[in-house]
Amino acid sequence: MNHACPPACLALAHAMADAAAQVIRPHFRKRIAIDAKADSSPVTIADRDAEATMRQMIEAHFPDHGIRGEEFGSCRTDAEWVWVLDPIDGTKSFVSGSLAFGTQIALLHRGEPVLGIINQPITGERWVGTGGMATLGGEAIRTSERTTLDQAILYTSALEQFDRPRHDRFSALAASVRFTRLSHDCYAAGLLALGGVDLLVESDVFDYDILPQLPIVKAAGGVVTDWGGEPLKDARSYATVLMAANGDLHRAALDVLCRT
Repeated sequence: MNHACPPACLALAHAMADAAAQVIRPHFRKRIAIDAKADSSPVTIADRDAEATMRQMIEAHFPDHGIRGEEFGSCRTDAEWVWVLDPIDGTKSFVSGSLAFGTQIALLHRGEPVLGIINQPITGERWVGTGGMATLGGEAIRTSERTTLDQAILYTSALEQFDRPRHDRFSALAASVRFTRLSHDCYAAGLLALGGVDLLVESDVFDYDILPQLPIVKAAGGVVTDWGGEPLKDARSYATVLMAANGDLHRAALDVLCRT
């Protein structure tokens, strides 16, 4: 059973999302420098400064909590409470001027995500998952009730993340659904929780990409596993991820992914 998210932690998470947005907004649709990290993925001053701001807030309020962030690594990872931060999930969208990005925040209690936030700094949209409720802008949301693949809408973040065997399996699933869209990153998970997207399939992603999304999608009624149907446990990376709006779509998608 998940430990409840303490109210003080939820309040801090909201304050962190607000603070990160204030850092990010002045850089949006500006011609800022784009650096390359060791894995060739892009990073900007907005990514770094937003994460630095959030980390400073955690240190000020809960200095005994652990932190795992995309830009500045980890500290106190054996702590009872650990924050997982992705200041800009979808940096490629951000630097392109697209709105398909967001700040992601998760809080883990002994390895279990008890809080997830996806915040879109420009539009002000904020998804929150904690306990048994998922909300967007404070209003409760639920996943789609579509149950057949031929009616399902499938999203993925980046086809280049799939190796050849996984690409073939994804292609088989894409051929079974109503239509497929790419490159929405965390925004796609928000849309899944809201009921617009039915399936989200990922490969070779990190903890900061996925863990903030789990409490939101699950609380909204969705199912999250790997491509073998196993629940996702706390880890630094995930070879495969399948998020589905409901159990029927999850089973149907697994059937395609597993037989290909």
